[in-house]
Amino acid sequence: MSGYHFERAARIRFAHCDPAGIVYFPQYLVLFNGLVEDWFTDGLGISYAQMLGPRRVGLPIVKLHCEFSAISRMGDDVQFKLKLERLGNASLTLDLDCWAGDEQRVRSQQVLVFTDLNTHRAMPMPPDVRQAIEASVQQ
Repeated sequence: MSGYHFERAARIRFAHCDPAGIVYFPQYLVLFNGLVEDWFTDGLGISYAQMLGPRRVGLPIVKLHCEFSAISRMGDDVQFKLKLERLGNASLTLDLDCWAGDEQRVRSQQVLVFTDLNTHRAMPMPPDVRQAIEASVQQ
């Protein structure tokens, strides 16, 4: 995976595009959020739905940086890639990229903070999540 910790192939769909037929830039945030959800569920073995639902643990983005380097069009097959940049006590810093072949389309860095959804305050990362992340990035 060339330094990445999780990857997922996707096809750019009509719903992602603006009237010009290219990805409307906020849709990349939706696609990146899907990548994070898939990383938790498929890559770490921790159900993202269970985390938000019964466990009441949220993971909002508190800092976001994006660079758009090339357009994507409806029908393009792309690869979304995730790399853990930093693991904090209550936060994750993730590098999230979108590639089509050897052309990088978008790169994003996001800081996500674990929150108690009952109080909407930051909380320490759950131990099982930390353990799964640490095991995943050491592979």
